[in-house]
Amino acid sequence: MDDKATFIEPLLLKAEAYGKTSYELIKLKTIDKTSDVLSTGVSRGIAILAFSVFLVMVNIAIALWLGDILGKSYYGFFCVAGFYAVCGLILYFFMHNWIKERISNSIISQLLN
Repeated sequence: MDDKATFIEPLLLKAEAYGKTSYELIKLKTIDKTSDVLSTGVSRGIAILAFSVFLVMVNIAIALWLGDILGKSYYGFFCVAGFYAVCGLILYFFMHNWIKERISNSIISQLLN
């Protein structure tokens, strides 16, 4: 009976160590993936913000230029707004699913790799 207890005790200690190691490994992998996804999101967010500011400035310049050509400055803003309305409708009706699928695939591939 004593032999069985001495045989099982090291086995239980090894199982406990394995469980602790597995838990630590899962925790470290989770932290790695979370930091990777967040850092990618933040860096892309900053780039998108900078590009958006540039785009706003260019759009204001184009609207003022068109307004100067058309005679009234607000006509240029109407033209630019109409252009973006048409682009938005095209994106929504024809490319919505494609864009959604690409973003989902990108997030899934980042989480799994």
